[in-house]
Amino acid sequence: MIKHRGFPGRLPGTDFQFTIRRANHKDGPTRITRRERYKDRKNADRMADQGFLAALWQHFGEDPFERGNLDAGRISWLFGREVVPAEDPFDPASYDALLRVDRARAEAAFPEIFAPDAPVFEADDDFDGEDQA
Repeated sequence: MIKHRGFPGRLPGTDFQFTIRRANHKDGPTRITRRERYKDRKNADRMADQGFLAALWQHFGEDPFERGNLDAGRISWLFGREVVPAEDPFDPASYDALLRVDRARAEAAFPEIFAPDAPVFEADDDFDGEDQA
């Protein structure tokens, strides 16, 4: 599993997780599934989606990227809309799966991310990306 160095581990100031620390060797990777975002979602959940998408955009742009240590649950809130498969066939239960940000859809859903004065999301924790025993 690739570890995306420099990618924020969570939304700053919250417990919304963006990355995982280590691969799940017992049960395998969590499957990425499209989760419905209903209009009555909490503002904090929408901010987590926006922060995660902003971090993806700043880290990868429109280039394909491996799922790696990115949190499947957080990806699932954007999957099939702003984040799409970058390979065919796509394996939603693989750490090696390739994804990409669909800029047109992302900009339509979260225009504030693409504004000239958009905040930069940086790694916010002291986790160095190495597996702990």
